[in-house]
Amino acid sequence: MGKTVIPIVAQTDAAPGFSAPPPLSLYVHIPWCVKKCPYCDFNSHERRDELPQAEYVNALIADLESGLPWIWGRQVSSIFIGGGTPSLFAPESFDTLLAAIRARVALLPDAEITLEANPGTIEAGKFEGFRDAGINRISIGIQSFDVQKLRSLGRIHSADEARRAIEMAQRHFDNINLDLMYALPQQTLSQAQTDIDTAIGFGTTHLSAYHLTLEPNTPFHHSPPPLPTDDLSADMQEMIESSLASAGFMHYETSAFARPGRQCRHNLNYWNFGDYLGIGAGAHGKLTSHAGVVRETRRKHPREYLQAASRGEFALERAEVDPQELPFEFMMNALRLCDGFATRLYPERTGLALSGIQDRLITAQRDGLLQVSSDHIAPTAHGQRFLNALLRRFLSE
Repeated sequence: MGKTVIPIVAQTDAAPGFSAPPPLSLYVHIPWCVKKCPYCDFNSHERRDELPQAEYVNALIADLESGLPWIWGRQVSSIFIGGGTPSLFAPESFDTLLAAIRARVALLPDAEITLEANPGTIEAGKFEGFRDAGINRISIGIQSFDVQKLRSLGRIHSADEARRAIEMAQRHFDNINLDLMYALPQQTLSQAQTDIDTAIGFGTTHLSAYHLTLEPNTPFHHSPPPLPTDDLSADMQEMIESSLASAGFMHYETSAFARPGRQCRHNLNYWNFGDYLGIGAGAHGKLTSHAGVVRETRRKHPREYLQAASRGEFALERAEVDPQELPFEFMMNALRLCDGFATRLYPERTGLALSGIQDRLITAQRDGLLQVSSDHIAPTAHGQRFLNALLRRFLSE
């Protein structure tokens, strides 16, 4: 394979330089759930008593106000309300929150506004209320339609509740994602096929299919359940990709599949190394200024978050990303996209010249992991399968 010539731009060891900030999104974290799943490493906390909805929404609004100086004058293109289980909150809470957001930031008229919901925490009236509050996209955590697999995952809903939740959502929303998992404890290829066929049958606009992984500091990591072999898991992945392609879905990100034009705009902003302000307990943010890229985090425990909010304290940590770390940070996101990225995006989003990583790009191309041209870079099918190995090539030396 011949050497690809990448346009050379002056490269220095100075701090990154940005001509303009990237697109901006808003992430809102609702940290409570009914029951913590044994595989989950997200910042979620089991509900013990009545949820302090009004207090928490007021804290979120104050949190947003504290971040306004960092995003002043910029438009917000999407909002994602994640958790935890945000659908535990009443529609009225989101109506108050979204009204406050619109009053404080320049939210685009066609902004995508997603709410995560779990079966068993919602009823028809809630979906109607979520829509009336301004939410226009729902993401439902199904994971499986098999009762035994749901039980092995520690899920609190039944297969029938999962089906009813989808049907109720479809009465009020035309943009719905279903979260599924595969390589589940003792799962067969046939069982995984049944799950994906069932999900396709509902005709929703988006499907996410995640390989079950044993994350550190989770019960599954400490006491692993009997999982399919690597070869069987790979067969499941290939089956899922083939089934969804046949059903008209585009495989546009490692675990994401969408009908044409229905890709998740909020997540695309993440993967294109855009900016996002994160508010709520444990929320993370990434913001760009002329000086560099800053990452910030909030306190994780909801009680500590609310206590700090009462004192007007929100960002627990705020640190500038070392320019030497930016190549890996960018690639960790952009190479999740099956179609990769335009080469111009790298200097736009990192403030660094692409020539600074040219040798690593050419080596990855030579090894069959990347497709590299003067205007586009994308992972090969082999690179997608061995994404972690590909990404390690961009770690700072």
